[in-house]
Amino acid sequence: MSVVTRFAPSPTGYLHIGGARTALFNWLFARKMGGKYLLRIEDTDRARSTEPAIAAIIDGLDWLGLGPDGEITYQYARAARHREVAEAMIARGTAFRDYMTAEQLEAERGKAHAEGRALRSPWREDAKTPDGPFVVRLKAPEGDVVNDDMIQGRVVIKGRDIDDLVLLRADGNPTYMLSVVVDDHDMGVTHVIRGDDHLTNAARQIPIFEAMGWKPPRFAHVPLIHGEDGKKLSKRHGAQAVHEYRDMGYLPEGLTSYLMRLGWSPGHDDILTKEEAIPLFDVSHIGKAPSRLDFKKLDSVNAHFMAQADDTRLAKLLFDHIASHTRWPLTTDSRNRVQSAIPVLKKRAKTVKELADQAQFLLMTRPLVVNDVAKAQLKDDVKARLRRLRDRLAAEAQWDHNALVAMLKAFATDEGVGLGQIGPGLRAALTGGTPAPDLGQMLELLGREETLARLSDQV
Repeated sequence: MSVVTRFAPSPTGYLHIGGARTALFNWLFARKMGGKYLLRIEDTDRARSTEPAIAAIIDGLDWLGLGPDGEITYQYARAARHREVAEAMIARGTAFRDYMTAEQLEAERGKAHAEGRALRSPWREDAKTPDGPFVVRLKAPEGDVVNDDMIQGRVVIKGRDIDDLVLLRADGNPTYMLSVVVDDHDMGVTHVIRGDDHLTNAARQIPIFEAMGWKPPRFAHVPLIHGEDGKKLSKRHGAQAVHEYRDMGYLPEGLTSYLMRLGWSPGHDDILTKEEAIPLFDVSHIGKAPSRLDFKKLDSVNAHFMAQADDTRLAKLLFDHIASHTRWPLTTDSRNRVQSAIPVLKKRAKTVKELADQAQFLLMTRPLVVNDVAKAQLKDDVKARLRRLRDRLAAEAQWDHNALVAMLKAFATDEGVGLGQIGPGLRAALTGGTPAPDLGQMLELLGREETLARLSDQV
């Protein structure tokens, strides 16, 4: 059997972090089994589905490296096929036309509730076809529905708890339950991996497959992601949409590496790329309990990939972030300084945003704006010492990290103070109080000309 998985988001909002993990699990399983991973946009809710949301979902998946194998399926465009299947079910005797009025429906629901069972329509066995509006309903099974879930285990739903659910509404539009089943069958989906909020839907969808004589796919219902407080993820927990994580400066490989470990374990704690995880991935190793989003762990994983990332790529991401989220000037000189600083700065940053913060001192234009904390370091005696240091720096023959550190230590000795009494004032004068690496690297990255000019401005 050739494995086919699918990710089927509803475009009523952006790509949620939980949806991204679901897509990732589908992608991993398809790759592990040598199969296909497909994308279906479930846009049947015409009032809430939007083109910007569709574009955001596709863009988010592409950014994560989770683009589908083949063309995207749009559910609404297949409504005629869904209606065709409903009519076929009527012909097979596994669905029927229901002419109940709203008052009759309410009465039947009340009766079903009183008897502790799901709705059974009086039209199930009635062959009459009177004039008037009708819906098409599934003739619900009498026996139990069994779902051998790949994560949740054997789930049994009694037939009396499954109602004669609506397949076609009175206006002829298909319902979600029918559309999903028809699309999964026609797309050749063999495995449905989705959130466990859909677990009860499986018991309603399996009978629809069987009503058409189709083999249901294997289901795997993944527990949801919760916030650090153990409650269902919501806006109060911070970022939810994938594009928010991108704007916060996370790398796609960092986010996917973290997400796939939310609920799944390869048996060790090594940080893996999604490609490295393919041969290890096993759906049965996904836990049954909800996972908790941990931003500290996410930062740690992303820092790992920041340190490994290509310098040219990081520089582009950094400049894009600066252009989009700050008003810092980007001159040719400052760009060159930052470009050369990436190998040093990326080891200190957990995200691209932090990388920008680390690089800010290289982008500042003279005269520097010095914050209040830094101003406190620039007392008259400190300025006098910095003037002497400026002269020593101007005479320094070798402008590299090691030579500059040695020179600073020698200068401190000559001044009769420790290096700790040199650093704060020097940092204040050269960075204005913004973050920077150690003194030798800071001087090397700024360069001789910029360092001397900044010192002259401040002292």
